[in-house]
Amino acid sequence: MIPFKDYFSAQAAAYAEFRPRYPDALFTWLSSIAPGHELAWDCATGSGQAAVGLVRHFARVEATDASATQLANAEPHARVTYRQASAVASGLEAESVDVVSVAQALHWLPLDAFFAEATRVLRTGGVMAVWCYDIVRIAPAIDVILDRFGEVTMRDYWAPERRLVMDHYRSVAFPFGELPVPGFVMEHEWTREHLAGYLRTWSAVRQFLSREERDPVLDVEREIAPLWPDANEPRLARWPLYMRVGRRAAVGSPATATGRPRR
Repeated sequence: MIPFKDYFSAQAAAYAEFRPRYPDALFTWLSSIAPGHELAWDCATGSGQAAVGLVRHFARVEATDASATQLANAEPHARVTYRQASAVASGLEAESVDVVSVAQALHWLPLDAFFAEATRVLRTGGVMAVWCYDIVRIAPAIDVILDRFGEVTMRDYWAPERRLVMDHYRSVAFPFGELPVPGFVMEHEWTREHLAGYLRTWSAVRQFLSREERDPVLDVEREIAPLWPDANEPRLARWPLYMRVGRRAAVGSPATATGRPRR
């Protein structure tokens, strides 16, 4: 197994419980542009949020992750195969995959080597889809608190790779024929307790806890409480998704993408 930066195994169970799920409209759209519906590869699957979305539209999903602990907490499904594998050595056959997805994890991968592996396993016309989301939106006054927490309190605790999420992956050199993407948004009715659980899954929060030996989310909870007095009252939580999607061109085709960053 190639060494990797493991920020999430320690809270894998919480990740599975508190991380948001992606809208089915996203997977319906990916299905509509795929060259077939036999096999999808969800790389860096974590606890399988994208894998279980894909399997509603594809016959089989291979869901891989470098973390055995994350995989142990993944949502089981008869047609999803969870395997421990690196992003650069999937173990999949060449030109066998209709869609490769990476949900909220591209920034942790060795990009050039991963894109080479994705190109190898995708069939001609196969779809490469990567996406991320930033800080949750709930209500203007609460959003100010969450932004300050994410951008100021956590500033020195984010890994350098976080900059790609803040940039919404726009600066990533994407070596596929890029496609226009509809706008997708995750939406969930969450309680204040669920929000706090979600914040504790952030990699920066885990680093803060390790260094400072105190829970910074407690401060956020106290600050939000007057604005959300009933902890059991559900509020709408929203995350716009930021996507890059493209096709694998035929070998030698002039349609092969240049790999220049999108601006």
